[in-house]
Amino acid sequence: MNIGDVTALVGGAVWQILILSAPILLTALVVGLVIAVIQATTSIQEQTLSFVPKIAAIMLVLALLAGWMFSTLGEYTVNLFSRISGITG
Repeated sequence: MNIGDVTALVGGAVWQILILSAPILLTALVVGLVIAVIQATTSIQEQTLSFVPKIAAIMLVLALLAGWMFSTLGEYTVNLFSRISGITG
């Protein structure tokens, strides 16, 4: 195993983290932005007001995309385990 293999493994892991976390983070960002605009227009300055809609939106996204997330992570894990024989050999 050389430095190129290690770099490829770490790069693949970082890419998987970005791909799997992006829908959740973008959902939280959009919901937070919408709530902030509503708060600014109505002059409601309650800090905890955006918490419940964010959690609800995140749970909805997780419910909708859980199958895709698990299959993507499963494919990556199978690919990673298949490389073990090449690393130890």
